[in-house]
Amino acid sequence: MSSHSAVDVIRTKRDGGRLSDEQIRWFMTAYTAGDVADEQASALAMAIFWRGMEADELATWTQAMVDSGERLDLSTITRPTVDKHSTGGVGDKVSLPLIPLAAACGVAVPQLSGRGLGHTGGTLDKMEAIPGWRAQLSNEEFIAVLAAEGGVICAAGPGLAPADRRLYALRDTTGTVESIPLIASSIMSKKIAEGTDALVLDVKFGSGAFLADPEQGRELARTMVGLGTAHGVRTTALLTAMEQPLGRTAGNAVEVEESVEVLDGGGPEDLVEVTLALAREMVALAGLDVDPAEALADGRAMDRWRAIVAAQGGDPDAPLPRAAENDVIAAGADGVVQRLDAMSVGVAAWRLGAGRARKEDDVSATAGVICHAKVGERVRAGAPLLELRADDPSRFAAAHEALAGAWTLGPDPASPPPLILDRITPD
Repeated sequence: MSSHSAVDVIRTKRDGGRLSDEQIRWFMTAYTAGDVADEQASALAMAIFWRGMEADELATWTQAMVDSGERLDLSTITRPTVDKHSTGGVGDKVSLPLIPLAAACGVAVPQLSGRGLGHTGGTLDKMEAIPGWRAQLSNEEFIAVLAAEGGVICAAGPGLAPADRRLYALRDTTGTVESIPLIASSIMSKKIAEGTDALVLDVKFGSGAFLADPEQGRELARTMVGLGTAHGVRTTALLTAMEQPLGRTAGNAVEVEESVEVLDGGGPEDLVEVTLALAREMVALAGLDVDPAEALADGRAMDRWRAIVAAQGGDPDAPLPRAAENDVIAAGADGVVQRLDAMSVGVAAWRLGAGRARKEDDVSATAGVICHAKVGERVRAGAPLLELRADDPSRFAAAHEALAGAWTLGPDPASPPPLILDRITPD
């Protein structure tokens, strides 16, 4: 008979106390085993939301989440392993060009990714637009692709941090998603369990991000860098802006197409800037003296992309699916784009079918939004401003509603704010 009870754990945190290591380990084990009810876990999540967690308390909480399942063994990989995680945003397709780019520089990237929920698609949703590509790999296949190609993108198996899987679903339905300790432990438990040597975090802030306020983003970045360091994973973070969409596309197939443009030496400047900045962080953590810009320019990154896609059953030469219908929104006057709201574009893409409201929903590979003009660019009256794509034209009306007031045109020159606000390293 255990000396602990869920009610005592909840009361301790509710009253502002620090949970003991024993309480945390008992709770995580009991909850994973189904011996603690979901309503009790919900109550504890709300108590953490309001009361927070001390750094060492959160480190134990995160370790207990890791210990709830298996930890991958990457010891057979001869290259230095460095992963990347983004907190997500509208048009954030950076993982697609970044993983082959880092692999081309000599890094092994073990990317366990997720599916999108809400206004933005996940990395797996984007990759599944490629004909034949598959997200589900066994642990043996995961290691084999990583060893052979230098990078892998696949779904996390059910054995990785199962406590997080249960808590994540609860947080979404109990209004506790925005808790920094809960966000940080959710992300970092999976990355620590993944077994990577090092990790680069892209923590986004702004209209289209999970956290709108840059100070909240900075606090989350510091918390996650601290957790990684405490668990032996060399971790750095970049704080990046998400006030307007990243690149010119928001969707699934359209984002793959844009990613391939980057790997081919083109693509939008902002997307290239963030991709190269994160690649440089990854290369530095791996201790390699390589310039990622050269690997992008000389075609090595594109070669890695083709190999990684093919290793998971995809055809890198197959045409990407294209929407049956499109609807162009034209500029109403001459002017310079002063503002293009990322969240509005993301919600429009979601309403067109690119995202999901529930985990079990299907997503459209072809739906999305193309941004023909972004902040600082001049447009003429009647010229395309945004282009909506969908297979079902009845979705266009709801997307138009989402975009009402999403942009501002004016006569004055304008510049987007800096993309990279800060770099967070261990204390």
